[in-house]
Amino acid sequence: MRRTRLTKQPIFDAVHYESLNTSRGAVVSALLAQLKEPLQLRTAIDVGCGLGYFSALLKSLGFEVSAVDGRQQNVEEANRRNPGINFACCDAQSPELLKQGKFDLVFCFGLLYHLENPFLTIRYLREMTRNLLLVEGVIYPGADPIMGLVDEGLTEDQGLNHVAFYPTESCLVKMLYRSGFAHVYRFQPLADHPEYRSTSRSRQVRTMLAASPTPLSTALLRQLPEAKSPEAPWDAYSGVSDRTLRGRIRSILK
Repeated sequence: MRRTRLTKQPIFDAVHYESLNTSRGAVVSALLAQLKEPLQLRTAIDVGCGLGYFSALLKSLGFEVSAVDGRQQNVEEANRRNPGINFACCDAQSPELLKQGKFDLVFCFGLLYHLENPFLTIRYLREMTRNLLLVEGVIYPGADPIMGLVDEGLTEDQGLNHVAFYPTESCLVKMLYRSGFAHVYRFQPLADHPEYRSTSRSRQVRTMLAASPTPLSTALLRQLPEAKSPEAPWDAYSGVSDRTLRGRIRSILK
């Protein structure tokens, strides 16, 4: 009797990712339809490309596309699925990333929050960006520009070392500004998916941002200011409420 070999379905082919990618792809396509010609966007790189979903989308929109991913098995499968796109294996936290060159559009979805050094990678992305950077990802809860060190699962859709710094949205915006971008924007609207919305029972999990060295004129983006750090960690009284501080002073006086 002949046995049929069973192959494991790639994790990025799961229904969850299909729904997420479809919703993200719709707003990306709408934005690039408005910006591609005014910004003269011709070349693009997809950093953290996975199996190449967005690499293929960018190619369908008329871009000359390169792509990189930190896992060799993803690169091999992306090459198999997407002929005509240059896929390479590269850790986005390595200076080797800069050898890919400069691009009109740098695209980085679903990656930064999986990294141990997201700010370093953002600096690399800035060096590679001529006109426009688009980033997307999970954000740490909170309004302050901080990051949380998170233990990730051991699946292939998580970071290479399964521990990563997750930034808040304001932290992500601040890093984009401090890396050298003059203008940072949030997609408006965000993707039509539950992970981009807050409800009475759940919080917003993801955001989508654009950064550019020059101003962008479109109703599909809303400019965000750089957040200020509210705390001074070196100051023993920073972050202590007036009420708490008065209570401590009274205790000392007593």
